[in-house]
Parts: sequence; structure tokens; C-alpha cells
Amino acid sequence: MGRIAVIGAGMGAMAAAARLAVAGHRVTVYERTDTYGGGVRRFERDGFAFDTGPGLLPLPAVYRDLFVKTGKEPLEDCVELVQVDPSARHVFADGTQVSLPNASRAGVVTALDEALGAGAGQRWGDFLVRAREAWDRTRRPLLEEPLWPNWQVLAEREPYPSVPHKKLLRTRRAATVTEIGAWELRDERLAAVLESHALAYGLDPRTAPASAAVLPYLEHAFGTWYVRGGMRELARALYERCVQRRVGFVFGAEVTGVLEKDGRAAGVELADGSVAEADFVVAGVAPEALSHPAARAGGGPAPRRCLPSRLTVLLALRGGRPEGAVHRTVVHAADRAAELEGLFGSAPAAPGTVTVLRPDDPALVPDAGHEAVALVSTVPAGSGGPGGAEDMITVAERAVPGLRDRLLWQEVRTPADIAAETGSASGAVPPPALAAAAGALLYPANTGALPGLFTAGGWSHPGGGLPHAGMSGALVAGLIVEGPEFRGSQ
Repeated sequence: MGRIAVIGAGMGAMAAAARLAVAGHRVTVYERTDTYGGGVRRFERDGFAFDTGPGLLPLPAVYRDLFVKTGKEPLEDCVELVQVDPSARHVFADGTQVSLPNASRAGVVTALDEALGAGAGQRWGDFLVRAREAWDRTRRPLLEEPLWPNWQVLAEREPYPSVPHKKLLRTRRAATVTEIGAWELRDERLAAVLESHALAYGLDPRTAPASAAVLPYLEHAFGTWYVRGGMRELARALYERCVQRRVGFVFGAEVTGVLEKDGRAAGVELADGSVAEADFVVAGVAPEALSHPAARAGGGPAPRRCLPSRLTVLLALRGGRPEGAVHRTVVHAADRAAELEGLFGSAPAAPGTVTVLRPDDPALVPDAGHEAVALVSTVPAGSGGPGGAEDMITVAERAVPGLRDRLLWQEVRTPADIAAETGSASGAVPPPALAAAAGALLYPANTGALPGLFTAGGWSHPGGGLPHAGMSGALVAGLIVEGPEFRGSQ
């Protein structure tokens, strides 16, 4: 078997490394920082611990499959998975609140009818049926198979079966998330729930394709999960699985380019001037992290640019977590139009939707008399310092009364911190791949511009998000082990 150099120790890169090592390859990971996990990091202070990347795990089957395929111990023997219920509480601008049960269509329908009025639950339930059809149509080509050579078919075809809508003597079908909300859900609060799923991934619901309906469906169908001890524990478990499979890690080793020899990738060039030869190279970093033209992605759409980022405010609170507190609360913006213009237009930034994460996890606090809370909001990539943190705390007080009175200290994580940890320009965070929209939300193929060069992680097919990172690792491993004829797991 061959020597494989992996650039970066993010989740997609480690997923590929573990699978390749099991297949008999000699794998070495070169990571420019001093730790693994990419954007899946932890901040610790005074006995408090916080996730600074993803706070929840959708579609855990991706990592269950990874651990089954790479060793004897299943995922649940390495981390403790906890299903979050309710999946989320939504606090709307008019003061209405609703808690949505985890992975229960009947429960969600009932909760929405009780909170928003008769018929609201049925409209949301009918939407989920259509979202399932979009999921069934796109699951394999977007998640389980290498990017099709004729990927333009995915770019042109809208998989979401929109309901015909008559307006001004014309029949129209929803083509965007916002149009689904206005024409099919017909309630500002239901529309806000739908749009919050797009916003959480940095997508503008006004332009995001209707196929983004798969995002709320994914959570509804497969549940929302938390890893006890924080999501960093998932990165730790994957790193340890790699080490068990004899994957080598070199930290503090910045790769600046891909070595080319006889028209194919032959290793990596390091910042200290040294070269590590290899038979295959897997790049698990953002495209701009490598300046060598040979490292550019191969077939498929061009790499995306101008993506939003995240602002995260970590709050250490006096007083324990109240009984009955909800793990995730989405506090919707008072002015959604101003929020979207501030995020995706030219208007000044306005207080936006804030996700409040309150894990019931003793491992994150010094004792039962304290609570660790994280506030997360989508912001433009490259946006400056922590100025928006105070607005986020004000918004979060609608979900956590008396929040400021309990505050011991706060830590603000900006797009600049994401850029430092991941190498992503301006701290941009890639969303998952989606069909339609002329390919605006598709990503370059996992095969690179050079034979022997492959790409994994959020900047290549199938895009960003923890499940998608694991899928990209599986695709890369399949392409290397089985060759270009590999068509994904059956």
C-alpha cells in the first residue's frame, strides 16, 4: 500500500485518514496548529468549558459508520451521545414561544397548533413531507457519491416539490426558502423557524434554493444529538481512533504546497523548506491555505467565496442551570428584514437571530452552582471585534431572564478566531452542498487538479457541517482505495 500525506487535522481529514489507515496505507497528517479538530475546539477557564465550533450533531449515523468501519469499538463506546429533547425552543418577535419535540412529527404538529393556532402544525407537517421528497432525491448524489462529472444536472434541477401558488392570475412555485415560508407555510413565525435553519449555516433565505428544505428535515428525521462533555469529545475520539490505526500526526507543521512530480502529486512542501514525499495527498484545508497552484481543486464548480461566519459569546454564569431549561433556544430577530440586509446586503448590522445553547452537562462547569451558556449568531465573514456581543446578550435575555445579573465573565470568539484555527479566509464557514441555484451551493469534486491529489472537508464535496465532513472523508478514502470507478457506499 502507499504513503499518504494528509494536510490538516480537521474532521474530514481525520475521517479520511482513519479509513485509509485501515485499508493498509501509511498515513501521516500534517497540521499547522498544535491540535486536531479544525473548527471543533474547546475553550476552558476557571473550571468552565465551552464548545467554540458546532454545538450539536445532526445525522450521527455518519460517525457511527466511520467507527464501525475503522475498529472494534463503536462510536457509543468512545463518546456518550445524548438525544436533545426538545430539539429546540423558538422565541418569536411577538413574544410567542414554542418547543419542538425531537424527531416526532406528531409532537411537532401538536406543539405548533397549540402555540401558533390551529392549522400551523399541519402546514409544517405537510412541508416536512415535501422536504423528505427533496431529501430522497438528493441524498445519494449530494452526500454518498463522488460529485457527478455532469454536476450541472444537480445545479439546474430543483428537487423540492413546491406547491403551486396563484398570484395575480399567475401560478408560481416556491424557488427559495423565503418563498416557501410566504406561500406554503403562510405564517411569519413558521417562516422564521424555516429561515433559522438556513441562517444557522450562513445562507440568505431570500436566495437559498428551496432544496434547503432538507436542512430542517435532516434534524426532524434523524434527531438532534449532543456529545456528553462537549462536541470536542467527538474530535478527541476520532483523533484517538486515528492513532490506534497507526496514523502519524505532525503538529506545528504548516504545509505550503503540493509537490508535483511526473505530472502527479508526489508529496507536500512544508513552511520550513522540507518536503515529505507521498504517493497520494489529501488536502483537508481551505483552498487559500495552500498557495501552490497544483493544490487547487479539480472538477466541478469553482470554490465558493463571500461566505458568512459566526460570532460566539461564551458566558460563565453564577447559579445552576434551572430545572426544565432547554438545551437550544432560537431567539428570532425583532426585525428580520433588517437582519438579512445587515448580513447579506449593504445596510448596517442589526441585532439578529441568536441561538442560546445551555447543555445539561456537569463536565462543563466547576460545580452545580454555575452554568455555562453559549450564544451563537451568524455574522459577515471578516467582521471586526466583539462589538455585537452586547446586542447578542440583550437578545438572549428574552430566553434567559436575568442573564446579565448572573454573569461572572464572558469570552467572545470572532471570525478572526475561526480564521486562526482553521485557515479559512476571514473566518468563513462553509454550508452544506445543496442542489439547484445554478450550482451556487455545490462544491468542487474530491479529486484535485493533479492525479493523486484529493480534497476532504467543508471546502470540497459535499460541503460544510459535521456530517458532511465525515462523508467527505469516506468519499476520499473510497476514491483512493477503489479508484475513480468508486461510486459510494451501497
